[in-house]
Amino acid sequence: MFDSSMTAERHKEWLNCVKARVGNLNDFDVAPYWGFDDIFHKAGTKLTNCFYVRADQKIEMEGRKRKVFFLYNYVLKLSQFDQDRFIDAIRLGKIYVDFDARTGHNHGTKFRINYNDIPSLYKFSEVVLDERNMD
Repeated sequence: MFDSSMTAERHKEWLNCVKARVGNLNDFDVAPYWGFDDIFHKAGTKLTNCFYVRADQKIEMEGRKRKVFFLYNYVLKLSQFDQDRFIDAIRLGKIYVDFDARTGHNHGTKFRINYNDIPSLYKFSEVVLDERNMD
């Protein structure tokens, strides 16, 4: 069931547009469905093994030309994406569905997770670089 009260205030205009189209938002029954086979096939192609990287960004201007620099300060190697952990994260409310249609057209529906919870989806994680803990 779509819970309009969970919509961020910054999306109020979009929510009003939805309300104008469907009427009472309390009666707006959306039931997205993805089969586990479909989800895990897609996840397996994108998430099986990956690196999670954090970086600081610095922008410098040289005349009218913009240069962007990144300082990579944390790298985590993640391996063996785990389907059961993914399902557990959904059950625990760590993963939620984002209906990304806020600008008048559909940008796709996505799963979202807080970046701190990403490692919990993998069997193995290894810190490759952590500048925060360097002397």
